[in-house]
Amino acid sequence: MGDGGAGAGAKGGDSVQLPERAMWWDERVDFQTAFLQQLSKNVPNIYSAEMDPMVEMQEEMVQMKIFDHLEWYLFREDPEVCLEKLQQSGISQLCGKVFKGGETTYSCRDCAIDPTCVLCMDCFQNSIHKNHRYKMHTSTGGGFCDCGDIEAWKAGPLCTNHEPGAASTTKEKSECQLNEELIAQAKKMFPSLIKYLVDMTVWEEHKELPPVLMTREKTDHYYCVLFNDEHHSYDHVIYSLQRALGCELGEAQLHTTAIDKEGRRAVKEGSYVSCQEAKEDIKRHSENVSQRPLHVEVLHADVMAHQKFALRLGSWLNKLMSYSSDFRQIFCQICLEEEAGSEKPCFISMLMLWDAKLHKGARKILHELIFSSFFMEMEYKKLFAVEFVKYYKPLQKEYISDDHDRSISVTALSVQMFTVPTLARHLIEEQHVITIITETLLEVLPEYLDKNDKFNFQGYSQEKLGRVYAVICDLKYILISKPILWTDRLRVRFLEGFQSFLRILTCMQGMEEIQRQIGQHIEVDPDWEAAIAIQMQLKNILLMFQEWCACDKNLLLEAYKECHTAVIRCSTSSHSREKTVLQLCGHTLESIRYRVSVDPVSIHLPLSRTLAGLYVRLGKTGAISRLQEFVHSEQFQVELLVEYPLRCLVLVAQVAAEMWRRNGLSLISQVFYYQDVKCREEMYDKDIIMLQIGASLMDPDLFLLLILQRYELVNAFKKMMPTKDQDLIKQCNILIEEMLQVLIYVVGERYVPGVSNVTKEEITMREIIHLLCIEPMAHSAIAKSLPENENNETGLEKVINKVAVFKKPGVSGHGVYELKDECMKEFNMFFYHYTKTQHSKAEHMQKKRRKQENRDEALPPPPPPEFSPAFSNVVKVLNCDIMMHILRTILQRAVQLETHLWTEAMVQMVFHLLSLGLLEEKQLLEKAPEEEVTFDFYHKASRMGSSALNALNIVMLLEKLKSVPQLEAQKDMINWILQMFDTVKRLREKSSLATAATTSGSETTKGDETQSTQDKEKAERKRKAEAARLHRQKIMAQMSALQRNFIETHKLLYENTQETQGREEVMEEESTPLAIDSSRIALGPKRGPSITEKEVLTCILCQEEQEVRLEGAAMVLSACVQKSTALTQHRGKTLELSGDTLDPLFMDPDMSCGAHTGSCGHVMHAACWQKYFEAIQLNSRQRLHVEQIFDLENGEYLCPLCKSLCNTVIPIVPLQAQKINSEDAEAVAQILCLARWLEIVMARISGYNTKGEKQNVPSSVSKGMGDFTSEFHSILSFGVQPSAKYSNSIKEMLVLFATTVYRVGLKVAPNEADPRIPMMTWSTCAFTIQCIENLLENEGKPLFGSLQNRQHSGLKALVQFAVAQRTTSPQSLIQKHLVRLLAVLLPNLKVEDTPSILDVDMFHILVGAVLSFPSLYWDDTVDLQPSSISSAYNHLYLFHLVTMAHITQILLTSTTESPIAQAQDYSEEAHAAESFCREVCQYTSGCFSRDVPGWHVWDCVKKGITPYLRCAALFFHYMLRVSPPESLLLVSEEEEFKALCSYLSLPTNLFLLFEEYWGTVSPLLQRWCADPAVLSFLKGKNISIRYPRKRNNLIQLPEDYSCLLNQASQFRCPRSFDDEQKHPVLCLFCGAMLCSQNTCCQELVDGEELGACTYHALHCGAGVCMFLKIRECKVVLIEGKTRGCLYPAPYLDEYGETDPGLKRGNPLHLCHERYRKLHLLWQQHCIVEEIARSQETNQIFFGFNWQLL
Repeated sequence: MGDGGAGAGAKGGDSVQLPERAMWWDERVDFQTAFLQQLSKNVPNIYSAEMDPMVEMQEEMVQMKIFDHLEWYLFREDPEVCLEKLQQSGISQLCGKVFKGGETTYSCRDCAIDPTCVLCMDCFQNSIHKNHRYKMHTSTGGGFCDCGDIEAWKAGPLCTNHEPGAASTTKEKSECQLNEELIAQAKKMFPSLIKYLVDMTVWEEHKELPPVLMTREKTDHYYCVLFNDEHHSYDHVIYSLQRALGCELGEAQLHTTAIDKEGRRAVKEGSYVSCQEAKEDIKRHSENVSQRPLHVEVLHADVMAHQKFALRLGSWLNKLMSYSSDFRQIFCQICLEEEAGSEKPCFISMLMLWDAKLHKGARKILHELIFSSFFMEMEYKKLFAVEFVKYYKPLQKEYISDDHDRSISVTALSVQMFTVPTLARHLIEEQHVITIITETLLEVLPEYLDKNDKFNFQGYSQEKLGRVYAVICDLKYILISKPILWTDRLRVRFLEGFQSFLRILTCMQGMEEIQRQIGQHIEVDPDWEAAIAIQMQLKNILLMFQEWCACDKNLLLEAYKECHTAVIRCSTSSHSREKTVLQLCGHTLESIRYRVSVDPVSIHLPLSRTLAGLYVRLGKTGAISRLQEFVHSEQFQVELLVEYPLRCLVLVAQVAAEMWRRNGLSLISQVFYYQDVKCREEMYDKDIIMLQIGASLMDPDLFLLLILQRYELVNAFKKMMPTKDQDLIKQCNILIEEMLQVLIYVVGERYVPGVSNVTKEEITMREIIHLLCIEPMAHSAIAKSLPENENNETGLEKVINKVAVFKKPGVSGHGVYELKDECMKEFNMFFYHYTKTQHSKAEHMQKKRRKQENRDEALPPPPPPEFSPAFSNVVKVLNCDIMMHILRTILQRAVQLETHLWTEAMVQMVFHLLSLGLLEEKQLLEKAPEEEVTFDFYHKASRMGSSALNALNIVMLLEKLKSVPQLEAQKDMINWILQMFDTVKRLREKSSLATAATTSGSETTKGDETQSTQDKEKAERKRKAEAARLHRQKIMAQMSALQRNFIETHKLLYENTQETQGREEVMEEESTPLAIDSSRIALGPKRGPSITEKEVLTCILCQEEQEVRLEGAAMVLSACVQKSTALTQHRGKTLELSGDTLDPLFMDPDMSCGAHTGSCGHVMHAACWQKYFEAIQLNSRQRLHVEQIFDLENGEYLCPLCKSLCNTVIPIVPLQAQKINSEDAEAVAQILCLARWLEIVMARISGYNTKGEKQNVPSSVSKGMGDFTSEFHSILSFGVQPSAKYSNSIKEMLVLFATTVYRVGLKVAPNEADPRIPMMTWSTCAFTIQCIENLLENEGKPLFGSLQNRQHSGLKALVQFAVAQRTTSPQSLIQKHLVRLLAVLLPNLKVEDTPSILDVDMFHILVGAVLSFPSLYWDDTVDLQPSSISSAYNHLYLFHLVTMAHITQILLTSTTESPIAQAQDYSEEAHAAESFCREVCQYTSGCFSRDVPGWHVWDCVKKGITPYLRCAALFFHYMLRVSPPESLLLVSEEEEFKALCSYLSLPTNLFLLFEEYWGTVSPLLQRWCADPAVLSFLKGKNISIRYPRKRNNLIQLPEDYSCLLNQASQFRCPRSFDDEQKHPVLCLFCGAMLCSQNTCCQELVDGEELGACTYHALHCGAGVCMFLKIRECKVVLIEGKTRGCLYPAPYLDEYGETDPGLKRGNPLHLCHERYRKLHLLWQQHCIVEEIARSQETNQIFFGFNWQLL
């Protein structure tokens, strides 16, 4: 393999010869030749296997054969030592980390110059910005950390990692400079390396190498290489490869993944001919599934090898440059050098220009090379930017025709240069960058220009336009920071750029004109999205250009002049020369003949709107005084300027009047965006400003005449409407309303800097006030409704607290802002940014509020701010003749009640205009003496009209309107206006200002003249209130009747919402009053009475009632059985996924997996349910193509009433009431002690065995117990009774439910005869009770009385079912299980494989033993069961035995650590505990020795046994229905323990149990303790569970979400070798971090591919699990392989809102209440239900492949 050292042996052995090799290169002097010879020898050998590359081996070889030599040659000593020195010589001040897709980036809203300035996770965590208002975002890849860039930050540019530390002093730094020799070596080597890298990267010959690299015979060794494109989907490529190459699916997937990641992949190896064939095949097959073929090439193996090595060399250079600034500078110098006398561009430009032709992997490496070299050195960054701008046009054109993502295109680097303020200035001044960008735009869009040189985007390509937006974005970047100092050169260059930009706007001015369709509806909606999208893209750029212009007065005037010329040029070119003359009220207007409803009109007028923006800024800066110098008044042509915006507003009015309905949806959409927050700043708002400019410069009467003419309303105000056509009248009325609204805006909307003297903060405050007048809103909703500036800021946070109060959220929902009361007075009903619905909602809310405060309902406008001098003439519109004529005409029509000619809304607007006029005059009079105020609105309004028609003045008309019934709601407003007239009159008459002031406000007491009307109104209101009260009473009576009826029909829903004690005790059969304690005992001879009740239930399907009886038809509860790991502590324990071999009789003490049964509590007849289920099955068969939420094959369905997910039904079995005769009980008590009971039980078991009825019952019974055959029947002598006889339908349902529990709990096929069915029945009963007890403890609720109705009825049915299920199985089988259970407690029953007492859960033993015990009463001939007394003793002794075993279990596993010394009084319990410990110590031969005080032992036992006692109390209560003691209805630890002991017939000192039964228990205890497993545990050889078991919680999450993101950024997929960013998800059950939605972590289970999460869920949560997707801040719930849903994450921002996808990026903090809600969702086993509900409402997730999550 060439002569590169000691072969592929140890790397160390090679190092001896390396210096010689370095020398060998040096002797030849020509480094380049030697270098290329080395490569030609080694590279083809190293990269010879491209089909299945051995990456690690290739890496080792290339390092040894090539890079080691290069490093020795460069450093002339051991490279590792040198690099180590360089590493420590000081870190670069710039971070320069390049982001990968999916990485989290941070931006500081307080300190960043613009939002593109971002920090990587490490720099952010170590910076001052961590405590500022920051934003988090997910990078799309290709960006660059700006830490250390002084120009990017107003403060804190450096994190602590990159600050020049005190250690690296200047002296050290100077030493770290590279020595001259090293620099010389680098200068000698780098040109050859870079030349080779560039040559091979841009190499176009696929079959040949450059001659210098061809040193051996050319072989016929080729690869067929497939390249990535963004056009074909994954599946397309896989399909094409499978068809063309005949490869397996797995191999095709592998190829496709590699192509997607790297950009190319060799898919076939062989001779040229065979590769060429494969190429044609792939192309042909890919063309079948897509419009264009895949990009395939045939490459010679050597070409492929060298190209691959060139990229590896790039990575090597990349790393080398990170060590030293000198290396970077040398690299940059060589890359920028142009060959003398050559036309070729420099190396770096060649790479840039070739970028679009390169594959993904190559681009990534080259971009990283640029980042690590040019962008790390400010001086070279500038030179690179110059090169970039030089080739900007070709680069952008290449990008637009390319189909790769923007993130991997070289054009994406523009943001790194254009946003640097000094660099942007330099590029504008020296490189004409604005002009270049705008010219590029014009050059890439010519195909969309029509014959008039206007854009027309019909039939546009969305993808191509999407790429054009990137160019528009560059314009935004270059303008993002305004210059502070203007040089003449900058002014000239900027103006050139602005003129060039105006050319684009000229092409947009009046584009896509539309004409009203008359008669026939438009056939195809035209494309409108592109034009609006470009408008949105340009919105901020237009504003930025205006802001730049406003920085300098001369520049502003020049820009205005240019823009004005462009507007006039556009306007005159499309004019009809015809004029039309209009006369009204003695005023004459001559204007262009044009009608919006007939002639073409366009909504796109960016030139006019830019002009309006510049004009406003002229006013604001005061430069307007010099406007004459630039634009002469005769050139101004104000009517022309107003014309087009006015047409646009008229179009909007006509659309509202439904005149354009035949033009389809496209026009409605355009009008929507025209006024929407995304566009309105540069569309609608500017049109209003343009009208205000017109109003300020034109004669007011002529201005109004022009408006009337354009709105086509002249005739409506000239004479009465002659038409009787209702549609036309309605149309005309809407147009009048729209016109009046625009007039209100022209006169009243002054919140624009320049129009009046207001600040941006005041404008934002006003917007927020009006939004909150509609309703309280969330922070994000307000932010969405406010326009964003170029930095994506709305200015919301600065002002929100001045106007609103924040109300925090609850467990769900979000926080909202409510408007402060003092801001209500700012409300303007005709706010110009309200939509119609917002307007009416706000009006309604404000009137309602005022009514509640007992104030009048007048809503006059707030006093507007004063117009600035440039706009002061606008108010004259209010008091001109035409305005008076309009107002008077409308009021006149209202008075004359010509109902079809006016509307209430119209009159409201007239009132608003009157109010504005009066407020204006009042403000002027208060400021200046009366004779100076020329604005005479009052006089004009109170003057008589000239003609007979207008004989009344406005004041008289208002008085008359008070009596118009249709205007009842406006009475208060009329009174307010009349008062205002009075106020202004007094001010005019110079009467006492004091009295005027008292009557001016709207809140003042009414004048005397209005007193009588007030009284009338009061009486009227009283009458109405009384009528309303009676009406309410009637409705309430009807409702309560309905309610009673509903309660009757749905009894179950209302029955005992709390626990059922209260009602049921009334129904107790015992009539004799008992002492409260004796009746509240569940076990033994003193057992209290059962609660017996007649249970009548209503079926939710047929609504018929039925009593639950043994012999009746079965009634069932809908239920869901699911496997659960909610109680286990050891989630890692691998669960047996197959239940075929599982023995479920014993539950391990860790409760690793149980079957939980839950119910929603809804009752059905079994027959009704079966019909319902069959109907669903039939329906789903008919709709095969529709994906179902539930799995019918597994018996799933949705509850018909509440839509909960269910998979079975529980039969409702009635309780058999049992009474105990106290005399009999006492008699039995004399004889039946525990010892005797045990004898009888053993005799019975032994008897069954010796009778040989079942051979498989264990035969060996301890000889020490004697021969009990004679006593075989003695068990029956204490009382028997016949077994309950269940109806067939109940039996059928018992079998059905038992089989479901068995099937789901063990994950096996249903088999009704399986011997494990009874075991699973007992197990689900015990496990469900334990879950409920755990939940009640967790929520701090009492044991009884706090269960939800669904839990109560579900548990009641489940326990009674478990009692009854025994009757459906062979009794001998039940006996067999019973013997195995008892063998744990009674070691005399020698049964194989009996676990030790440490290896079982005692509560499961108790439930199994109690439920199976009646099988001992069974006989061939008769079917008997124990009587009440017998069962009372059986329960008591079984419970006592299990309890003693459990105490022993707790003691053996208790901690050996000594407790913290506590002064404790030595109680009776403590003494008993100590003596018991001594016994146990003796029985375990000293293995158990606890040197702990007795009180501590007692404390351990008491705490350890409480959960068991609570579960037992629940079990016996629901089995026997004996009322529990009162104290169990409360939460009190001490009381609870006593009550539990009393209810379960236990002494409160539990050790007394052992004393009482010592003779009997002592041998048992001895055998328990001597079990090898117990001794092995005590010797520390194996571990066991401690009691009480730890309660499960979801994992602890950090308070700050960025800590989680930090964890995620450090996560590396265990199976992936690349450092590509994954989708890390966190399991909330166990805290495991997984790599989601990635092929690398998929597992094969039963032949199915499962994603990491789905696979993890099978082990961690038995298929059900809860994950947090860290990068997206979403919780994912999954169940099984096919179901899942998204759920809000428990992290909220400071405004109480979640942020899915981190779209808003605000800092997030953990909300403990919401996390608790998630915890309860898990512990209540409601995850499955939540998923089903979510999937039913959001059916969009059906498309998602949950199993690959």
